[in-house]
Amino acid sequence: MQHQSAIDSVGIRMGRIIAIVPVLCLLLASQVFAQQSYVGRWDVYGGYTRIMQPSINLAENGFNLQTGMRLTTWLTAGFDYSVATGRNILEPDMLVPSVQQLLGAQLGHLAAAGLLPAGYTVAVPVNTKTQSFQIGPDFPIRHFESVTFFVRPNLGAMQIVATPRPTDAITTGIVSQLAPAGKKIDWTYFYGFGGGLEFNVNHHFALRFSADFAHDQLFNDLLKEGNTIRFAVGPAFQFGKNVAGR
Repeated sequence: MQHQSAIDSVGIRMGRIIAIVPVLCLLLASQVFAQQSYVGRWDVYGGYTRIMQPSINLAENGFNLQTGMRLTTWLTAGFDYSVATGRNILEPDMLVPSVQQLLGAQLGHLAAAGLLPAGYTVAVPVNTKTQSFQIGPDFPIRHFESVTFFVRPNLGAMQIVATPRPTDAITTGIVSQLAPAGKKIDWTYFYGFGGGLEFNVNHHFALRFSADFAHDQLFNDLLKEGNTIRFAVGPAFQFGKNVAGR
């Protein structure tokens, strides 16, 4: 728990930085109204990412990769990949009603047999690994020389691997029913929107901040519907033929 609290503290600090720095960049950009004279054909970004799924109290830290080809100054075709790992505590209210009812009945039988400790609650630690994949457009706004804003739709696929770590005989029995293989793997699609900005250090290098919101349905046989929020920050590089003016 102390390890998870430390991770959460780091994530909160990163979220605050990601929220504050774009405002500072905007204030700087407001002083420079010249449009950008160089827009490279190719774009590559890699940096830290924080993926959060509030409905199951999950926060993961990892890496985000983005690559793009600038078709014009206002349209980029890109590929986006994220991988992150984390840990949460799975509790009954995160489950779909049918599974909650089944779990309640089983606990009732144990209580009737005198096998359930007084005040017992179900809580199962779970290690997770999430990967996301998407291809689609970005729409940059290049009215400032020092800052590039962008917006984008989010549509892609997500895989999550969940490995329960039961801590007692009761949760071990529950996990053996819900995940007989010892872990569960699920693929699902997601859709949403995102955006951010780049602070342009020079023609070829920038510092990118982005935030994305997506709706998804992970493990629909177990978990309620939820949403995923992703923050990312890191360096971006552009190079190749100048498409400015097209």
